[in-house]
Amino acid sequence: MNRFCLAIITLCSCCAALADPARPGGAATVSDSGPNAFSLPSANLLPSRKVDFSVGNSFFRNPWVTAPSSTTARDGLGPLFNTNACQNCHIKDGRGHPPAVDDGNAVSMLVRLSIPAQPGQENLLQQDGVIADPVYGGQLQDMAIPGHQPEGKVRIHYRDVPVTLADGTVVTLRKPVVKITDLAYGPMHPQVMLSARVAPPMIGLGLLEAIADQELLAQEDADDKNADGISGRANRVWDNEQQKTVIGRFGWKAGQPTLNQQNAGAFAGDMGLTSRVHRADDCTALQLSCQQSVNGNDAEGYEVSDKILAQVLFYSRNLAVPARRNPGDPAVQRGEKLFADAGCAACHRPSFTTRSDAAEPELASQVVYPYTDLLLHDMGEGLADHRPEFLASGSEWRTPPLWGVGLTQAVNGHTQMLHDGRARNVLEAILWHGGEAEKSMSIVKTMPAADREALVKFVESL
Repeated sequence: MNRFCLAIITLCSCCAALADPARPGGAATVSDSGPNAFSLPSANLLPSRKVDFSVGNSFFRNPWVTAPSSTTARDGLGPLFNTNACQNCHIKDGRGHPPAVDDGNAVSMLVRLSIPAQPGQENLLQQDGVIADPVYGGQLQDMAIPGHQPEGKVRIHYRDVPVTLADGTVVTLRKPVVKITDLAYGPMHPQVMLSARVAPPMIGLGLLEAIADQELLAQEDADDKNADGISGRANRVWDNEQQKTVIGRFGWKAGQPTLNQQNAGAFAGDMGLTSRVHRADDCTALQLSCQQSVNGNDAEGYEVSDKILAQVLFYSRNLAVPARRNPGDPAVQRGEKLFADAGCAACHRPSFTTRSDAAEPELASQVVYPYTDLLLHDMGEGLADHRPEFLASGSEWRTPPLWGVGLTQAVNGHTQMLHDGRARNVLEAILWHGGEAEKSMSIVKTMPAADREALVKFVESL
């Protein structure tokens, strides 16, 4: 990009970086509330940069194929994988969902695997965050290329959990029970820990990456010194490129430090594709046929080239956040006050200003409204997966951003939320909050129906 174009972008971004909650992505915000609302480029991208966005989108959307293939740019799939294209999990760049009872594959939900650390494995915990199952690795792959067997099948059923609100309304929550069947390589480790994860929305990730570490660390209160019951802390994770421990901010437990490493990890774990950032797929030493399979390596020895990884990074950084709907509605405004009064904003922090030296100039110096602090919080036994990840305990989760949540139905055709999709709407998601959020959840339980509806309406306006 030449200096003139860069100057224009910087000037436009700075001029537009005024605080406007109705435009949660700052100057990058787009005005769309339809089925493609999560798939648009940052509004302040120059036309030439939108070409780069489209190229990245093609590698995100189009399926990868087995090697060897004439499609050399996109070969090397598997041999074990969960899906053959990023878009299959992040449907329309939005939220995934758990499989139905009779689904053959989980597709937009995966299951993480790990076992408790043993003495002498501290170094592995430092660099990988978990100790993988010795046979099945760190993630169950329920699909395979011809000539190989999927590792197993993911089955989910639900147990009803009725919750009675103060006005007598009964809300029946559903607690998922995950079971792995049809194991291809024998039993898993007897202490294996399972964690079901649905694919989160892709919007605004570049803006979240552009928030300074110091902003996140300033919010930490690990010992709850202010006695407000909230003790958020940043995860500390391994950065493959810098070869050191840094602040984590991506993933359900903030287990990834950068968007590039998050992408590379998904290529490796979800599709069996190696890159310079993530040099091995999820084949374990005991899966000999997987280890010996033909790969799609390029001249550099990786299946996802540095160029393709950079193109996908640019695309994922610039997926724009849609503007809010009806922020001036009196019920929405009342819901916003109730949100604050209940203490929800203590974790779902409304706004940040991104760094002036953000990786992409369009994302620099923007006042954004993601409604997250990107910190880990103990959410109680109800949401616990009992699976630690780096510093995150089995009951800690990163506060998920709320921007765009009200468009889930329009984009993805469902409203299933939380890390495993158990909540079928906003109210159910709130009622699952425990631990540090127990007090806020209890306040919502005591609200009159009209106040609950206003609160939900506010969240759905984001």
